[in-house]
Amino acid sequence: MSSKKAIIIGAGVGGMATAIRLRLLGYHVQVFEKNNYPGGKLTHFETNGFRFDAGPSLFTSPQLIEALFTLAKEPMAPYFSYEKLKVACNYFYEDGVCIKAYTNRESFASELQEKTGEPIQNLYRYLNHASEAYHHIANIFLRYSLHSIQTIIKAPIIKAIGKLKLAYLFKSLNIYNEKAFKSPKLVQLFNRFATYNGSNPYTAPAMLSLIAHLEHNEGAFYPKGGMISITNALYGLAVKLGVEFTFGQSVQQIMIKDQVVQGVMVNHTQHPASIVVSNMDVYFTYKNLLNDTVKAAEVKKQERSSSAFIFYWGMNKSFPMLDLHNIFFSTDYKAEFDAIFNTGLPFYDPTVYINITNKQEPGKHAPVGKENWFVMINVPANNGQDWTMLEDFYRKAIIEKLNKILGTQVESYIEVSEVLSPVTIESKTASYMGSLYGTSSNSKMAAFMRHPNDSKTTSGLYFVGGSVHPGGGIPLCLSSAAIVSNLIQDKYKNLS
Repeated sequence: MSSKKAIIIGAGVGGMATAIRLRLLGYHVQVFEKNNYPGGKLTHFETNGFRFDAGPSLFTSPQLIEALFTLAKEPMAPYFSYEKLKVACNYFYEDGVCIKAYTNRESFASELQEKTGEPIQNLYRYLNHASEAYHHIANIFLRYSLHSIQTIIKAPIIKAIGKLKLAYLFKSLNIYNEKAFKSPKLVQLFNRFATYNGSNPYTAPAMLSLIAHLEHNEGAFYPKGGMISITNALYGLAVKLGVEFTFGQSVQQIMIKDQVVQGVMVNHTQHPASIVVSNMDVYFTYKNLLNDTVKAAEVKKQERSSSAFIFYWGMNKSFPMLDLHNIFFSTDYKAEFDAIFNTGLPFYDPTVYINITNKQEPGKHAPVGKENWFVMINVPANNGQDWTMLEDFYRKAIIEKLNKILGTQVESYIEVSEVLSPVTIESKTASYMGSLYGTSSNSKMAAFMRHPNDSKTTSGLYFVGGSVHPGGGIPLCLSSAAIVSNLIQDKYKNLS
């Protein structure tokens, strides 16, 4: 049986999607998860009548989830549904300007022209370039392993090279955006897309400009029931297909003999398998499960992505000026990223993101007349900072900014408060240093430096999730699962 058995370490989005795909390839699949619930970072909790999505809050590329149900020949409707947003995000600036980022590009262009004087054609040009780059360049990055000759020859490399502008590699995202837009507000707005993979727009390559394609060409969406419905859908589909989940048990070791995977050790019991896929952070996979200090040290050398400090506030008031997604920009964006990636010091004026799912489903995520605020700022990865002290520092900085822009006393309406720091992110999700996306993308070669999805020294060992290729975030983790399953299918297609 073990010749067709696959073990997945971790029930995050990437792990569950891989489990579904391998089950459909005929493998008996067992998933070991140290927590008592699936989802990894994509979880939720309830307190005093308020429901909070605990982790990722932006939903794009729903077709990646639909693809799993199509492969399984299972109708998606009983598991999962979503709707397209009319406004992707509200952007607030301290001079009183508020920009609604409509998902309809004509409406968005008109909004930008009205609020900032930006010529309409500048937005169209930017989004057209982003679309072209995404379809000809990013699709290779998202669909193929960049570390395997066998799979890369399948990719339309020549066509992609023809579409590759030197600016994408040799200019920073910020410099690229400064040339694209006249308004500093627009430069800051589009610089923000570097944070989608935990990077610094002042050093990360302009290639990241293609991220805007997802939100402003394809659209932003809301999964009904909140982001936790994504976890529930993947878990439900996996169970329906016969994937076996074991919760509350940590894998202690990946067993290897003669450079071939033998299975895993759990609670001092051996579980044989011919395929082992780690959805655990690749650093901890090498350090704790493979006892490979050399490989762990190699991973450790790479710059970490940013982390986050999150406040979950139950507000006993409704704020009509806010929407599902809201950004309150720093007055000095460059200094903010310098603090995150260079000095590591707490920054007095952080950009604040607020997600309020009750806006989409009134009365379902908060009591009537109240709101569930997911309040997040980007912070450095954990390097031994005093996060208890910083909690108070960041709370005061956030409240001061919100009071100024919203013209109210936010703290007087906070009825419920919970927090998540880089330390708790690391302890709950085994993300090294609490970094949300593994390594950063702050160099032009970052895409090629991310850890591959298969081991080059151990047959049968694979890696999936945000710490490996192609990167962090829900769409990339789902893409990672597809890459892993294709690598396995190609290698073991003759296995009986």
